[in-house]
Amino acid sequence: MPTPRLLIIGLDCMEPSLVFERWRQDLPNLNRLMTQGSYGRLESSIPAITVPAWSCMMTGRDPGELGIYGFRNRRDRDYHSMGISDGRAVKFPRLWDFLGEAGWKVAALSVPGTSPPYPINGSLVSCFLTPGTDVPFTHPPELAEQIRAWMPDFMMDVPNFRSDEKARILDNLFKLCDQRFTLAEKLIVQDQPDFLMLVDMGVDRIHHAFWKPMDPHHPQYEPNSPFANAIHDYYVHVDQQIGELLQHCDEDTAVLVVSDHGAQPLMGGICINEWLIANGYLTLKEAPTEPLPLDKVSVDWSQTKVWGAGGYYARIFLNVKGREPEGTISMMDYERLRDELSQQLSQLTTPTGQSLNVKIFKPQQIYQKVRGRAPDLIVYFDDLAWRSVGSVGIGDLYTVENDTGPDDANHAPFGLMVFHDPRLPKNGQVITDAQLYDILPTFLDRYDIQSPKNLRGKILNI
Repeated sequence: MPTPRLLIIGLDCMEPSLVFERWRQDLPNLNRLMTQGSYGRLESSIPAITVPAWSCMMTGRDPGELGIYGFRNRRDRDYHSMGISDGRAVKFPRLWDFLGEAGWKVAALSVPGTSPPYPINGSLVSCFLTPGTDVPFTHPPELAEQIRAWMPDFMMDVPNFRSDEKARILDNLFKLCDQRFTLAEKLIVQDQPDFLMLVDMGVDRIHHAFWKPMDPHHPQYEPNSPFANAIHDYYVHVDQQIGELLQHCDEDTAVLVVSDHGAQPLMGGICINEWLIANGYLTLKEAPTEPLPLDKVSVDWSQTKVWGAGGYYARIFLNVKGREPEGTISMMDYERLRDELSQQLSQLTTPTGQSLNVKIFKPQQIYQKVRGRAPDLIVYFDDLAWRSVGSVGIGDLYTVENDTGPDDANHAPFGLMVFHDPRLPKNGQVITDAQLYDILPTFLDRYDIQSPKNLRGKILNI
């Protein structure tokens, strides 16, 4: 058997158009995998966000089944109870758990949704949500000592990547990337796992920090910037790292390169709570004189029907009687109000009057189950090109900046996949209609492991 039998290289947020078209000739290792294997766009989860997308991909379950609707989720029915969902929220086995049960020796490195670490049949290094290396970040625990010996300054993420310290961020990004690939190489040599998966968060971070100088289509394009080639050069660097990692694998190792979603220029922000105030759905006791998060202002909940949260997409919450502490909406009016909001939000335009192509989703219609405390509506503005801004006191429906720090890019609903099995070459086959839910059933089928019932995905012909 080759070592590893299966290698998965996760590149958070890698954008298909840059790999498949714009820079393909500059990425020889990815180009070779595409030419000899299968590749295509991979539709993300809704929402197309790191948390929950990787967990959806690895479990074959959607955000409703996981009960994870984004990076932050309502912990209870109180109005300001948003908390970060870590790996403990994921209640389903993941690909490496299935493989480990089947006797495979596995390694999972920095896959989002694995903090805190938990026991698997092999090695696990937890993800970017880990506060640092001074808390448990590995299974088995002694692996942490070995990693510190190999890399005394081992990083869990790029600190403060939404800031103006561009040179420092760039330096950190390359270091984070090199550490992940070096760790993968060392574990392949030392442990000879049957399966290894790593995720590099650097691709995501570099898009958020350096899209403006790259893209003339960005509304705040920065021509002649010293960072004009930062993203291109990082993609080239990642491609080189992939080539070096493959040198440590056997010639029959099957390789999947995958991203959880794509990226695009951030066109602006829609101030969702300002809109709700202006349309009479949300009532403040007094208007703030400066932009503030909603949980820092005094809301008159007895007069409020609806409130919203910011992020890559807008979450709309209804103030329901018997559900929220000071609910005002009866369950009889619930569906009517959801439809009314959907109808009104769908009319939103850009500041110049163009359609925002608003897509509004009811969780009960897009998920197989709805667990936890889901938003009542999920809203995409122009396929995520415009983000949702939750702050109030801005005094306008539109912003050009993100309210959580400098940000150049937003997510896009399609990531990518490239798969090459040297024993079954596909000669550049283009994959169509693939979703990230298809990854788990496809690989369980490929390795003759029984799939759980009611998985969302299908088996891809790769």
